[in-house]
Amino acid sequence: MATTHRASLRRWLLGLPPLEWALHHLRSLLISTLKCGPIPQHIAFVMDGNRRYARTHHLETVQGHHLGFEALARVLEVCYKSGVKAVTIYAFSIENFKRSKYEVDGLMDMAKTKLVQMSQHGELFDRYGARVRVLGDTTLVRRDVLEQVERAVEMTRHNGEAVLNVCFPYTSREEITRSIRETVREFSEPRVRRPAGKRGFSETHVLRSLRSGRLGGIVEEGGEGMVKATALDSSEMDVEDDDDSTEMSEQDLDTASALQPESSQTSHSPSPTLKPATEPLPSPSARRHRQHLPDPETLTEEHLDKNTYTYPAPPLDLLIRTSGVYRLSDFMLWQCHENTEIKFLDCLWPEFDLWYFLPVLLEWQWRRRREVADESRQGAAGVKVQ
Repeated sequence: MATTHRASLRRWLLGLPPLEWALHHLRSLLISTLKCGPIPQHIAFVMDGNRRYARTHHLETVQGHHLGFEALARVLEVCYKSGVKAVTIYAFSIENFKRSKYEVDGLMDMAKTKLVQMSQHGELFDRYGARVRVLGDTTLVRRDVLEQVERAVEMTRHNGEAVLNVCFPYTSREEITRSIRETVREFSEPRVRRPAGKRGFSETHVLRSLRSGRLGGIVEEGGEGMVKATALDSSEMDVEDDDDSTEMSEQDLDTASALQPESSQTSHSPSPTLKPATEPLPSPSARRHRQHLPDPETLTEEHLDKNTYTYPAPPLDLLIRTSGVYRLSDFMLWQCHENTEIKFLDCLWPEFDLWYFLPVLLEWQWRRRREVADESRQGAAGVKVQ
């Protein structure tokens, strides 16, 4: 009970006009100071601790989530004002559906109302040119909630300076699975055919030469003696080949290697027999279809990255989790890379504000300046050695 009274007294003091004016100008001064150094372009937040805050302050669980939403509005203003381009928040995990129906419905209703209020009445998104994107498996969301979320997205669609990615409902495993599924689907569809035309060195012509050379050495028994088989006319074979077929298939190579003539050194040599291919040749249409499929060897991480929910957001620079829990909880596992800095803070999310955020940003700037200085010294040392 004493904790609740202290919190109320603190809010009352901070709400006094003189103190509020002084804090506003101090906050603006600190943010302007931050803009003098490097700024992370993409920050992600795991907003953890709403329920614990509600329990410690003897509040309803839903009320704790409402206070967490107010903290989000404060943090977003700091981010966009300092120059951050993309903010990603973990609003609702797919695993949260395992909680009580009362809490799940409360979270859904809060997302339905708060997002629309921020987009419609708030000046935050329009002031900084930020738009809202909802990322995740939206098929799991109630229809009435999804309609309001889509309405909030539509109201900010015209903004393009910054973005707020709301992961709702989301897990990294589901995102990665979806990205792989979409990439496999893309690589299972034939590519758009190139304009007709042949390359200077066509593998198809090399294959014809191999066939002609092998068949030209075969000796057959004729009515009057030895008759040497002539090579196949390349012009006749051109009729069967499509202009787009510029690559040899594996079946063609197997067939070419299988045309091994038997020895014909004497007139008693038997008629030549061709070794059958290990598998039947595909039809011309099937061969053309396979030749136009993308090569799996060209698959790179960029293909998977383009099919993630967060694309085309900048690389993740900073990930912050509150409540003192040291785990990622299946969040942004694909986006975390070798330069992503992860910070775990002991405060609860409704308590998170500029005074918790500022030391994290200052430390991030200090690390980036040190990395740039180290790279400059290494570059200068390399020039001297040369």
